[in-house]
Amino acid sequence: MAEVEWARLKAHELRALAQQDAVVILPVAAMEQHGPHLPVMTDTRIGGEVARRTALRVSGTRPCIAAPVVWSGLSEHHMPFGGTLTLGPETFAAVLRDLIGAMVRLGFRKILISNSHGGNIIAINHAVETLAADCPATLVATTYAAEAGPAIKEILEDQPGVQHAGEAETAMMMALEPGLIGIDLDAAVGAKAEGPSFLGAGRASYRWRPFAHMTGNGVVGDPRRATPEKGEKLLDAAAEALAEMILAPDTWADPQDLRGDGTAGVPFGDIS
Repeated sequence: MAEVEWARLKAHELRALAQQDAVVILPVAAMEQHGPHLPVMTDTRIGGEVARRTALRVSGTRPCIAAPVVWSGLSEHHMPFGGTLTLGPETFAAVLRDLIGAMVRLGFRKILISNSHGGNIIAINHAVETLAADCPATLVATTYAAEAGPAIKEILEDQPGVQHAGEAETAMMMALEPGLIGIDLDAAVGAKAEGPSFLGAGRASYRWRPFAHMTGNGVVGDPRRATPEKGEKLLDAAAEALAEMILAPDTWADPQDLRGDGTAGVPFGDIS
């Protein structure tokens, strides 16, 4: 079995992978409260494992490696519960810019930012949009819970998708770190998964609020529905969805230019 973890490889092995046009998965996560029953590393542990399993699936078809997890993200909304470490938006953007820049300098040209924390979604999409115009690499941003959404929904009983510290995340942590799960899951039952978003306003508008607006104990959903077997299925479903995307030719294909010679009799020239 090929080694797929960046941190476990030697420098010359990584140089060789760059020459083979390997895909780099850059996991981006958080270090934040996950209720009274899950450790604060939950997003980081799950995100790293999803990246590792994805790279293993892909590496049988094309070179692929999982970089170390960016373990701190945008978690200001979880600060009222304690235990949370957060970055500001500017710092977070700078971290992504510099890590991607280093990968590009090393010769990698296909980079997937794989996110495991909902609070990072807007920021990673913005990072791709900001960097793409001047970056020689193709950058793609994904969140495993969304990319694998249909498969995840089929596995869960209490909620339609991954919710904070609920059935899904508890199940995955049971599979990965059973010794760190709080024993009293009855005390960890949180707000219902359905209902208005705590970041919503109106029909389709955005308003920032702390997570305490949504839940009294930092949990959304019922973790009592979680099992280690369900966790394994969820992790594999996430890895399979990301692997499928990585191996799809359109994911890394160069963009088309449909402009032609010009419009209204005026040529486009070399503008882009």
